[in-house]
Amino acid sequence: MLYIFLKQYAITAPIAGMLYPGLIPLMYGENQVPVAVSIIGLLLALLVPYLLGSFNTAVFISSKFYHDDIRNHGSGNAGFTNIMRVYGAKAAVITFAGDLLKTVLAILVGWFTFGYVMAYISGLACFFGHIFPVFYRFKGGKGVVCAATIMFMLDWRIFLIELGLFIGILLLSKYISLSSVLCGMTYPIFLNRMNMTTVHIIELVAIIIAITVVVKHRANLVRIYNGTENKFKFKKSKPIDEDTKNA
Repeated sequence: MLYIFLKQYAITAPIAGMLYPGLIPLMYGENQVPVAVSIIGLLLALLVPYLLGSFNTAVFISSKFYHDDIRNHGSGNAGFTNIMRVYGAKAAVITFAGDLLKTVLAILVGWFTFGYVMAYISGLACFFGHIFPVFYRFKGGKGVVCAATIMFMLDWRIFLIELGLFIGILLLSKYISLSSVLCGMTYPIFLNRMNMTTVHIIELVAIIIAITVVVKHRANLVRIYNGTENKFKFKKSKPIDEDTKNA
């Protein structure tokens, strides 16, 4: 969505071949930003998104409304799939909305400070904040919703392709984990072929996201191989117990 906005409404100001360099370069001039301002802006564009990502919606929902910690149940993962299995669709929808919103805000922080390229980096900071939240002893989710939001905000074409791929794999396999891994693995490929950017740091962000998604789902992949991974159903599991050891 941000991609559409940049193409149609953004101020044309070349910086690394991208539209709209952000407020700081526009204020001082592309090559005249003071070092101190650059450092402060960079810290802002990294720290704020990380802290936004560290606010884990699943942990908050489980604590606020269920007086519990989602990380004590199921797979121990503080994310959409596990909270769906443990608490049901309502809690999962709120979790999804919260994770989406915090990633959108993080991307906008990066975009407003240093532009389109920084938006990717800020999105990555939020992604890692979600996985390793400073507020919750660095034990968070797997970052799939954050990664999907980065795709949606920064190149809607890739997002639609990945969404179609995700749904197709999910319908065939019934494994959210497998769908997430394959979409994560193909993200750098689609970005490389469709974005046509000369800014390689954007491609690096996509590669880091892909590797992280695969690593975070390694236990799921082992269970799929062994035939012990639970298949996804859009409903709450029976009791809150160890039957949900997947997510």
